[in-house]
Amino acid sequence: MSFTPLKNLKSSYDTIVIGSGLGGLTCANRLARAGHSILLLEHHTKLGGLATWFKRKGHVFDVSLHGFPYGMVKTCKKYWNKAIKDSIVQLDNIVFDNPQFSLKTSFDKEDFVKILNQKFQIEMSVVDEFFATVNKMNFYDDQSMTTRELFEKFFPGRSDVHRLLLEPITYANGSTLDEPAITYGIVFSNFMNRGVYTFEGGTDKLIHMMQDELVANGVTICTKARVNRLIIEKDRITGVIVGNKKIHAKSVVSNSGITNTVTNLAGREHFSPDYLERFDAVKVNNSSCQVYFGVKQGERFDDVGDLLFTSTAKQFSSEEMLDMQTKSRTFSIYYPKTRPEKPDYTVVASMNGNYDDWMRLDDTEYEKAKVDMIERSYNDLERYIPGIREKVDWVEAATPRTFNRYTLHTKGTSFGTKFEGLEISRSIYKELPGLFHVGSVGIIMSGWLGAINYGVIVANDVDGYLRS
Repeated sequence: MSFTPLKNLKSSYDTIVIGSGLGGLTCANRLARAGHSILLLEHHTKLGGLATWFKRKGHVFDVSLHGFPYGMVKTCKKYWNKAIKDSIVQLDNIVFDNPQFSLKTSFDKEDFVKILNQKFQIEMSVVDEFFATVNKMNFYDDQSMTTRELFEKFFPGRSDVHRLLLEPITYANGSTLDEPAITYGIVFSNFMNRGVYTFEGGTDKLIHMMQDELVANGVTICTKARVNRLIIEKDRITGVIVGNKKIHAKSVVSNSGITNTVTNLAGREHFSPDYLERFDAVKVNNSSCQVYFGVKQGERFDDVGDLLFTSTAKQFSSEEMLDMQTKSRTFSIYYPKTRPEKPDYTVVASMNGNYDDWMRLDDTEYEKAKVDMIERSYNDLERYIPGIREKVDWVEAATPRTFNRYTLHTKGTSFGTKFEGLEISRSIYKELPGLFHVGSVGIIMSGWLGAINYGVIVANDVDGYLRS
């Protein structure tokens, strides 16, 4: 699809959305449906932000489509369209394999209750009380209890249970044992609704369907358009500068990271000392590493599961999962059923990672570190798919430096900020009227479901502002 060139844009719009992650796309779509004129600016050549894909040697690799909660079904139906909703399918074969336990699960509450009670021998009354506790968690709860304290309260000394409960959520949003328990409980409860789902047809199909919806609703889309600065007049947002062009707007929604939004797009001089003090306390979440394997046409392998949470580390550790030499990784397995219109076998190995670790390397060290990461991923994958090396005709690695380059996220973060970033994001319009932020903040608002739902919340804020 061809979008509107920068030179053909109008001089003003009701709202300009900077960045086309799922939060920005959803916010733009909601505001356009409400009758506002919307301009969507994206620095990359395609939309989606971290919800993206790339093609190599006939293979299509999804970068972040590895599983989301059932809530996406209702959210996509209500805020996008039925066709998108109907393409969401369940992944019912989730595998855990580590030195403490090995099991398969449908990753829903019913199955988890059975596993905790029968396999881990936890009293049913304790299991029921644990689920009742996490199901009641919300944004307004006391934040003093950590996830570690939550687990020790219900499962003292059971590091195997802690691993079962937290390891997949750590891959999903970077959670650790020492963060507020609500950041774990809310996300875990979402998955425990009905399990893990994915988008049949892949990220490319989803984003193209969203593009069609945006255009049908009157959104003007311009790619290869990196915003340099916000226009601020009399302490109020009045537009953006993109290239050498000024475009005016009654409001601006930044789908850039909150740290980029405050420091680079607006400038710290436009915020109060109190806000900056709270902003400076915000911690950026970790990034990711990935290895992509494409299987030769005509080759195949048996069904080994949809998501494999694998590790040879003796016990779960958030620090171990971030180590460059980590022994823990997730394999997302893509079978022909994943993309029935273009059947293929691909595998994506995902690991958490620290941006600073990879930035310390010179070019030679960096390339060697990527080769070593590929080799470790191969060795682990061969335990589940024997002979995989001979079947693969393309392998490629991505690091936090890769994510930083393509998304412009601060330190290549895959999950935005830690919990304290949410309040900063939610209150930015009070500092600069007309400026709103949507994106991965506070851990809870990361992942596909969190990003889309946050887009809806912010769209409602902007709509109220415009009508006032």
